[in-house]
Amino acid sequence: MEISIIGAGYVGLVTASCLAELGNNVICVDNDLKKVKKLKNQIIPIYEPGLEELVKKNIKRKRLHFSSDIKEAVDKTEVIFIAVGTPRNEDGDADLTGIEKVATQIAKNLRTYRLIVEKSTVPVETGEWVKRTININAPYQIDFDVASNPEFLREGSAIHDFMHPDRIVIGVESERAKNILLKIYKPIKAPILVTDIKSAELIKHASNSFLATKISFINAIANICERIGADVVKVAEGIGLDKRIGKDFLKAGAGYGGSCLPKDLDAFIKIAEKLNYNFELLKIVKKINEEQKKNIIKKLSESLWILKGKTIGILGLTFKPNTDDIRNAVSLDIISELIKEGVYIKAYDPQGMPKVRNIFKDLKLSLNPYEVAKDSDCLLIMTEWNEFKKLDFHRIKKLMKQPLIFDARNMFEPEIIKKHGFRYIGIGR
Repeated sequence: MEISIIGAGYVGLVTASCLAELGNNVICVDNDLKKVKKLKNQIIPIYEPGLEELVKKNIKRKRLHFSSDIKEAVDKTEVIFIAVGTPRNEDGDADLTGIEKVATQIAKNLRTYRLIVEKSTVPVETGEWVKRTININAPYQIDFDVASNPEFLREGSAIHDFMHPDRIVIGVESERAKNILLKIYKPIKAPILVTDIKSAELIKHASNSFLATKISFINAIANICERIGADVVKVAEGIGLDKRIGKDFLKAGAGYGGSCLPKDLDAFIKIAEKLNYNFELLKIVKKINEEQKKNIIKKLSESLWILKGKTIGILGLTFKPNTDDIRNAVSLDIISELIKEGVYIKAYDPQGMPKVRNIFKDLKLSLNPYEVAKDSDCLLIMTEWNEFKKLDFHRIKKLMKQPLIFDARNMFEPEIIKKHGFRYIGIGR
């Protein structure tokens, strides 16, 4: 099929590459001319395992093309996926400026039937606004459909998630739109749920809000475990073995971050407010997550006494492993607070350092974990990269000023770290 993706970010680029891999001819459009030029030269602007190989493979096969011209996409492709960013406004609502601009540009170039599909995470009723925007701006009365096809891609495993999803959700208003989307996804073996557009839009926000709730729940349990002397890892294991609950997203730690959960939770709270429903549960979920960050600083203070003048080495800057994404990463909030306390910080991350350098100009970024450990009063683990599991703790102990490990992701068994001669701090352990 002839398909276009508007937006070459994490979602757009993965979607474009995977749809090309399925045998479609795909045009990926972005208004960032530098990004488009890089992609045409097979330079991938983001880190996602397997993505570079997939892009290069499908460019070579002439299935994947890059452009900065939406008109080209509208002229040449029957199905147009909108995958532009929907960042948070200051009040927590989703900023849909990009969606409106794309819908307007599509409308002005509409000459024959097209299916316009929301791929971006958008508030419920956005489909109606997209349809209205196209009707207002289209110079001719052209038949078109709007549909919703929310993404459920996890950074770090996005290609696998696209090709082997738990489910595919499509929200449509016509048989024509339904049949087109069913044809696109026919090669993928997964349950397909066909709904109305509003239900599809709600599914995405409800899913991410529920996942955020599970994380905040287990972090609240971790705080109880610390007060009583229980082990939250074992408690989570016992909870997760219940098939009705499941083990995923029941890992206590420093709190959730990233481009999805914080933004989507805030947006869902705002959606509920507009519908005159006070979603208090989600407000508490957010509060627990913010308090979890404060607990990190509190524990550091209790362990080091005076923070001012101390050196803390941070391992991990991205919001999760196997990505270079630092958006809403908990590590950034922790760094900001520690700087206010007068702490000298050294940090290392396998992929996230170039982006962090743009935020903290004076932050000491190190070449490896051992350089971070040298002369540090504490080693704070903020992201559970596999690389950190192979650390030589005997060597690290010799390098540090004092042997203190703060494992904010519960990567290690406390007794093993203690056997190496460290004081160990975990979450709920």
